[in-house]
Amino acid sequence: MKFQRKKLGDILVDMGALAPAQVKLILERIAAGGGRFGQVGLAEGLFSEDELAQALAAQFNLDYIDLKSFEPDAELLQEMSSGLIERYRFLPIRRDGRHLVIAMADPSDVAAFDDLELLLDTPLTLVVAAAGQIERVLERAEGSKQMLQEVSEDFKLHLVKETDKGEEVLSIEKLTDDSSPIIRLIDSTLYDALQKRASDIHIETGPDGVIIKYRVDGVLFRATDPLDARFQSPIISRIKVMSELDISERRIPQDGRFKVRMQGKSIDFRVSIMPSVFGEDAVIRILDKESIARDLKGLTLDVLGFSERELARMRRLIREPYGMVLVTGPTGSGKTTTLYGALNEIYNEQEKIITIEDPVEYQLKGILQIPVNEKKGLTFARGLRSILRHDPDKIMVGEIRDPETAQIAVQSALTGHLVFTTVHANNVFDVLGRFLHMGIDPYNFVSCLNCVAAQRLVRKLCVHCRQPVHYDAETLRQNGLAPEQYAGQTFYRAVGCRECNGTGYHGRSAIVELLDMNDDLREMIANKTPVSRLKEAARQAGTVFLRQAAVEKLVEGATSLDEINRVTFIEG
Repeated sequence: MKFQRKKLGDILVDMGALAPAQVKLILERIAAGGGRFGQVGLAEGLFSEDELAQALAAQFNLDYIDLKSFEPDAELLQEMSSGLIERYRFLPIRRDGRHLVIAMADPSDVAAFDDLELLLDTPLTLVVAAAGQIERVLERAEGSKQMLQEVSEDFKLHLVKETDKGEEVLSIEKLTDDSSPIIRLIDSTLYDALQKRASDIHIETGPDGVIIKYRVDGVLFRATDPLDARFQSPIISRIKVMSELDISERRIPQDGRFKVRMQGKSIDFRVSIMPSVFGEDAVIRILDKESIARDLKGLTLDVLGFSERELARMRRLIREPYGMVLVTGPTGSGKTTTLYGALNEIYNEQEKIITIEDPVEYQLKGILQIPVNEKKGLTFARGLRSILRHDPDKIMVGEIRDPETAQIAVQSALTGHLVFTTVHANNVFDVLGRFLHMGIDPYNFVSCLNCVAAQRLVRKLCVHCRQPVHYDAETLRQNGLAPEQYAGQTFYRAVGCRECNGTGYHGRSAIVELLDMNDDLREMIANKTPVSRLKEAARQAGTVFLRQAAVEKLVEGATSLDEINRVTFIEG
């Protein structure tokens, strides 16, 4: 009698992952456009990769393995050819006597399994794992393998030198005859920082030696144990050579940049060298434009993490016909990303949108973007004047730094343009002071202002390791949370695991304090009303302040109490 396998759809229904009606929907999709049951169901978002892997394991009577906290055997991985792993997307799990246990996502691919058995020349035992989990483990393993080995030929970093004729790729081998340990250290540091999603690399010199730190999700953590102080000078010199800075000058700050081509993509690095009592320190800002472009593809305000209430208000304000939309916050608080999201949402063929930025971080489709070039005399103010002659409907000014730019931006908003811009200030009311100190007429300023949004980024707890926690009344009171309101509320705290590099957090979400200008507020600001009364009027007009927005994220379980205290002030 022929053995009849149970259908995948039936198994998923038995597991509770799928409703019978959804099975019918998937079968209709397959009839219309082809494809396999599992892939079509995943594409429709009807079940997860994990559920599919468990169902496939049950269908083929195999074991399922959860790789979330799996630690791969480094020696076993070392034995496998990386080309073989790349081709068959399998993960060696362990040796079981003569057999090698491997994880694959698709147990129905018998041909691939047979090929592997032949190529590895060893009997194989198959277990099933989710495709995404296999990919993540392999990526992590590749990253650590990279750090342990010398920089392999595949990952050679190539310096890209800008010339009048375009770009000339200079491989590091051309610059130095022998690949010294210092070059290997810098190369592997750059590579490792990219793998860990770092935005900056800090090279600090102190009495204990040289310490390398990464800034990930806005917070610094150590990447290495302290290196001997004698390496400080060669490390800084190497970075200066890459950035074409003066290696003989050690007493004044220097700024430079270099570009590296790695694995087929170009990554920009900005360098700041600063003299200190122990020598020179360096900070390298990573601008991985392709990664930013991938993250921001189809960017809208939805992905930033604003609450539904603020999203609705923000969407209404960015669609006003003219006026000024101001976003404020410290460096790295996501101001530019918010403006990009807003421009993406309002873009249409009927209107001309022009931006002037320093630098253009991400290219937006259909929008004219101008990079500031101080050396050639193209400043924000001069660029903005030229933009106004270019017949725009909407303008974005990357940052208002000086009275001249502020004056032109206000005039543009008063003469029928919608102006988006950012300014450095701590909250929505500090912005008003900044503009008035720049000599802007208060009446003109409040007339053109549609709204001010103060923004911060809070780190999101890692979903793999966060732990529930209850706080007593005294702790709640000390943190400005009313015990009667939050008693018994389950909060979460950071723990740390492999998925989040031990930080307890993965990714960031925006919180916003949005001041929607109305006639009463405009009159109060023009009459120099005290901030305490302005705050009360803003609260009555619907403004939710940053601390309260952060507390909402805390209650949702998206972040921790420590994190909201790091980003916002405790209100008594």
